[in-house]
Amino acid sequence: MQKRSRYGWLLAAALIAALLAGCGGGSKEAAKVKVGEVTRSLFYAPLYVALSQGFFEDEGLQVDLQTTAGGDKTMTALLSGGIDIALVGSETSIYVYQQGADDPVINFAQLTQTDGTFLVAREKKEPFDWNELKGSVFLGQRKGGMPQMAGEFTLRKHGIDPHEDLELIQNVDFANIPAAFVSGTGEYVQLFEPQASIFEKEGKGYVIASFGVESGRLPYTVFMAKRSYIEKNKEIVQRFTNAVTKAQRWVEDHPAGEIADAVLEFFEGTDRDIAARVIERYKAQQSYAVGGVIDEEEWNNLLDIMEQAGEITERTPRDAIVDNSFAEQALR
Repeated sequence: MQKRSRYGWLLAAALIAALLAGCGGGSKEAAKVKVGEVTRSLFYAPLYVALSQGFFEDEGLQVDLQTTAGGDKTMTALLSGGIDIALVGSETSIYVYQQGADDPVINFAQLTQTDGTFLVAREKKEPFDWNELKGSVFLGQRKGGMPQMAGEFTLRKHGIDPHEDLELIQNVDFANIPAAFVSGTGEYVQLFEPQASIFEKEGKGYVIASFGVESGRLPYTVFMAKRSYIEKNKEIVQRFTNAVTKAQRWVEDHPAGEIADAVLEFFEGTDRDIAARVIERYKAQQSYAVGGVIDEEEWNNLLDIMEQAGEITERTPRDAIVDNSFAEQALR
């Protein structure tokens, strides 16, 4: 009798513990995170993979993704509290820091590690010589943004002064650059995907060089948040970085077609073949980072590009606005 009684108590205790654990797990709500992306782009494929494959959910996160359309608007939304985390060029965090912000923006996980633009010509150039750009009309990106700075850095690398050796057009809005080129503006244009691949398919232009390859590795697009948010929400930031890292590894391990299938729900009306072609091009040049750590060499390359463009007069130390601890933990 005593033996049965003892086992009965043990069984009852186990059942109660299981019930309590079940109730606790079921009642726990996912942590909500508001994320603002600077634009919607296949360049950010790992982000959409993290959403479509449930990696954020696995980490107990409910991500509200909104497109904040432009670096200035994205940073304004972050600083004002409209979003918790921004996906934007790391140069924006440098601008905020150098303005003396009391609550600086901290880069905590890199998503892309090269520039994402391509040099497109009206005609095929095989082989292509960079000197052909001298004396031409070049339709570039917005002044002060990373695409334009990477573009100018590349031109100078090939012995071309972007403000003396060609006619550089920088006053066309980002969204209108492809249309301006099609309408006859410029002999060359600097374009993101998928527009570059669409132009090739339609015979309106041809990719002849990659600014991502030419300008080297740098923390091009990074997840960042205000220091105060990170200090109050370290567990959320870690779980967010874990999910992003899982997605980066997933992208690394899967072919472009499967990645396209995983992200097409975020690109309504986009041709699957074009999407796969774009993703393959970015994978081939290793634009997608595998792990969010920002190393010293990448950071210095970013500062070199910004300095050469005349956008900074002093170099911001990496440790001032980069926290690699979350990305390092995620990789472990």
